Amino acid sequence: MLDDLDQRDRLRLVEFVCSFAWVDLEIQPEERVFISRLIRRLKLGEDEALRVQQWLDRPPRLDGLDPTSIPAAHRRFFVEAIEGLISADGEISDEERETFEIFKQLLVD
Repeated sequence: MLDDLDQRDRLRLVEFVCSFAWVDLEIQPEERVFISRLIRRLKLGEDEALRVQQWLDRPPRLDGLDPTSIPAAHRRFFVEAIEGLISADGEISDEERETFEIFKQLLVD
């Protein structure tokens, strides 16, 4: 499944996931664990892992995150990864839920 993503899309997937981790303005330890596992599953390199660490220290810039630019064939991967992240701490905040719903609507339109 994730093998269908090229290296650029893998990094973009993690960037979206990290942006969702910041929606409630606080990254929970469980969310960090989820992202660490995702990095391993995606087989990101050392440079990319360092970039992800920067996104965990500071939110990614939103101007480069356009859900409509995600290829249709990859959208399911992004939705599933983000859904996994927002449920990783066992609690989905109102902000996470609302932002996730908007994200999914943008993918359909």
